[in-house]
Amino acid sequence: MKVICFVVLLGIFAGASASGSAYVRAVVESCSGCSLKRLPDVKQFIFEDLPLYDRTEFKHIQGAVPELVLYDNNNEEVERLQLSRLTREECNDLLQAKGFPRNKRSKDEI
Repeated sequence: MKVICFVVLLGIFAGASASGSAYVRAVVESCSGCSLKRLPDVKQFIFEDLPLYDRTEFKHIQGAVPELVLYDNNNEEVERLQLSRLTREECNDLLQAKGFPRNKRSKDEI
């Protein structure tokens, strides 16, 4: 009985750890000007806040609406979320909720 419980718990733990922090890196894809002119909060998030997070990057794609793309440890896309309806604060909250703590020092602190 103990062996069966251990195997079941081991399976649950392995599944939880595999999906618990499934996001290894995050990429914000967007055009760098066009649609961002109408989205000042998202533009500020991308160019001022995003660089303060580890394992994140900005990818310029001409004409693309701003999206947060999350990747797993196999470098496979796991989730894609539109940012255009979010405020700057909501964009930061979303990134942190997905497991990306804000930990890089700002240019002023260097």
